[in-house]
Amino acid sequence: MQLKIGDKAPDFMLLDQDGESRSLKDCQGQRLLLYFYPKDNTSGCIKEACALRDDFWGFKKLNVKIIGVSVDSVESHKKFAADYNLPFTLLSDEDKKAVKLYGVWAEKSMYGKKYMGTLRTSFLINPQGVIEKIYEKVVPAEHSKEVLNDLK
Repeated sequence: MQLKIGDKAPDFMLLDQDGESRSLKDCQGQRLLLYFYPKDNTSGCIKEACALRDDFWGFKKLNVKIIGVSVDSVESHKKFAADYNLPFTLLSDEDKKAVKLYGVWAEKSMYGKKYMGTLRTSFLINPQGVIEKIYEKVVPAEHSKEVLNDLK
């Protein structure tokens, strides 16, 4: 499925880094940055998560909740969040339900080898659950500032 601006954001239920069930419906009534990333503890994903962490209070002031999603396990997310002091929720999508719903599970290529993986993509979702903006081919270190600038 190819989502576009103006579409209702698909709902899902996943476990967070503490093993608690979380749904997109839990965020109803506030703006949400839903960011999909390839893998915990990899250089690009660390840069992106730490930039979002460093700008967290800017998002909070604008009443924007941040949720990260990858196909890593709950345990991996718990360690990643603790190692980098991440103040936002990370969701484990080991069954690849959300990455497929959002169209970010795709064939990738590295060093000439093809494999399936998560495309680094973010969705800005309004308080009514509608997609306001889609960020594709995100630059990890710059993404947080880009979103904040768009919100202002």
